Amino acid sequence: MFKKILPVLGLSLLIFSCDSSKKTTADLLVFNADVYTVDSSFSAAEAFAVKDGKFLEIGSAESLKDKYDFKQELNVNGKAVFPGFIDAHTHFYRLGLQQQKVDLTGTKSFSEVVQKIVDFQKERNLDFITGRGWDQNDWDIKEFPTKDTLDILFPDTPIAITRIDGHALLANQAALDKANITASTKTSGGEIEMKDGKLTGILIDNPMDLVQKAQLEPTTQENIAALLEAQKICFSYGLTTVDDAGLDRSTIELIDSLQQAGTLKMRVYAMISNTPENLDYYLDKDLLKTDRLNVRSVKFYGDGALGSRGAALKKEYSDKHDHFGALLSPVKDFKETAIRIANSKFQMNTHAIGDSANGLVLKTYDSLLKSDPNRRWRVEHAQVIDSIDFKYFSKNIIPSVQPTHATSDMYWAEDRLGAKRIKGAYAFKKLLDVAGIVSLGTDFPVEEVSPFYTFYAAVARKDLQQFPEGGYRVEEALSREQTLRGMTIWAAYSNFEEDEKGSIEVGKFADFVILDKDIMKVNEDEIPNIEVLQTYINGEKVY
Repeated sequence: MFKKILPVLGLSLLIFSCDSSKKTTADLLVFNADVYTVDSSFSAAEAFAVKDGKFLEIGSAESLKDKYDFKQELNVNGKAVFPGFIDAHTHFYRLGLQQQKVDLTGTKSFSEVVQKIVDFQKERNLDFITGRGWDQNDWDIKEFPTKDTLDILFPDTPIAITRIDGHALLANQAALDKANITASTKTSGGEIEMKDGKLTGILIDNPMDLVQKAQLEPTTQENIAALLEAQKICFSYGLTTVDDAGLDRSTIELIDSLQQAGTLKMRVYAMISNTPENLDYYLDKDLLKTDRLNVRSVKFYGDGALGSRGAALKKEYSDKHDHFGALLSPVKDFKETAIRIANSKFQMNTHAIGDSANGLVLKTYDSLLKSDPNRRWRVEHAQVIDSIDFKYFSKNIIPSVQPTHATSDMYWAEDRLGAKRIKGAYAFKKLLDVAGIVSLGTDFPVEEVSPFYTFYAAVARKDLQQFPEGGYRVEEALSREQTLRGMTIWAAYSNFEEDEKGSIEVGKFADFVILDKDIMKVNEDEIPNIEVLQTYINGEKVY
């Protein structure tokens, strides 16, 4: 009996060996998965193969195992798998730096802000205290604070703490002195607030630069630590590409060097800050593009923020008469810069909050891009739009919006804008209907890093307290599919990267994320609590 079986067994091994020799070797098989490819037909799959950092084939585990020998197999036990998330508007570098500052987000009073500063300084004993995240709209007294208490507690230590939106700052007298700011200091594109002829310590928009320039510059090691800390946070949320909205040449070059060394694995789409030095260096050059870094756009600040009443409006603020906000640069300078960028290979990505700023940006874009339908210039925030200006949006003039701004601002935005004007604000569905795409982001650290908060705000139009019960102006909600596209393939398109990322398709980078719950199927109010199980870039597990 044994002698008869042996030849048959040997034959079966020989056949297997012959079949195996015909197979191609691949690096990774992901199977037993609920794969959302986010391709053009939004197709689903059960498995995919990865080779050399890219998706090799999508299909069933059985068919893939018939064709390939895998170095590694990953059974995800039925979990949902998505393309790596792309955050289309962040301050990635600033997020890392903020880990080295006093965190004032979520404070419910100015007294709590002061206590956090006191506790922070006991631990750090810094020569110049900086922080970020306070928001007077979250306090019982919804007014800007003044420097008086900080002057008493810290008479000799400069303090500069930035509002959550980055468009207002409170400085104590020591910081004002260091920046040479007095009651007679002249400014444009913002405000140095005065009461009874005295400085309050509040600076809005451009004057903030005076204090920020007086601060000590972080060392190279501190900058490296900031980037790596930001990467760690982002990977834990399934982000595989971040669009950093405003970087100087030195930071871009540091990011590039860390990526080339293999230390920084995060993919970065970098918008260069609109400074004369940056424009002179980059605009006459070719675009800088590697597998992990894309430098092809200029970030221009059109106006300030709605929360600090710096957003430029066509008519006065509903809650502050004779106040219209402000453009941060003269119209002439904006248009000249736009023409200069139009004559280069770069995109222009303009921060525009108020309807006046948006109107200027949209009409300028339209006049410059009519003969060039594939420039993909972006309007960052596109927050308050006059009804007559929606028509300018398209796949060439792209709205880049942050859904959590709507749910953060809903408590006071109508006070600023009034019942009529609010209808053109945070109008994500209307923007999508006109443009055909919306690119979604967070604006972190202005908002939280979590893309699940983005998803929830876009779909449910609720904050994390599940308020309001029926959703805030739900006629502007996006569907789950639209939201997922906005966080993946549409964001990639806005970066000129749709051929290499944003979906799970053959030939694209193997960037994907595995979630503990299916964001497309769970109960709506469970979305914010979804967790990332694993994050992959180039088929390599990074979280």
